[in-house]
Amino acid sequence: MTMTPRVRKLVLTAHITCSVGWLGAVAGFLALSIAGMTSEEPQQVRAVYLAMELTTWYVIVPLSLASLLTGIVQALGSPWGLFRHYWVLIKFLMTLLATLILLLHTQPISLVADVATERALSAGDLGSLRVQLVVDAGAALLALLVTVTLSVYKPRGMTGYGRRRQRGQRAVAP
Repeated sequence: MTMTPRVRKLVLTAHITCSVGWLGAVAGFLALSIAGMTSEEPQQVRAVYLAMELTTWYVIVPLSLASLLTGIVQALGSPWGLFRHYWVLIKFLMTLLATLILLLHTQPISLVADVATERALSAGDLGSLRVQLVVDAGAALLALLVTVTLSVYKPRGMTGYGRRRQRGQRAVAP
């Protein structure tokens, strides 16, 4: 089912807004995680990890879910479809995977924030977990930049399903 141009633009605007917001929030999270890992000031480290937990739950998670949902609506309501073109399918799978991994990685974020709530963190406390937060945020940022690149360049190539659909539509057209 194809959306009307007005509805399509509304959904596209919502999708772009959520996706850009998610990208920006992850960039901010990366900056915070680097500051938390490198800072020598205990109060700053505590504040950073508390801010990271709030940012995760109240900004990143909702924007990732909204981006996924609006992307599905956009794909299903446009001629691109969700399974017709490789770039759309890859973008969908990357977004789905990134959202699932994000939901799994909320536990380490909450763990570090809980420890930061209880006491000041020294440079050696939770070292590998703090490094993991930096690496995860960097990987998430890279994945989101790949999805942006796919959206802009739209590499050619239809899936087998898309080719069958296209042949079927040509056969029906007068």
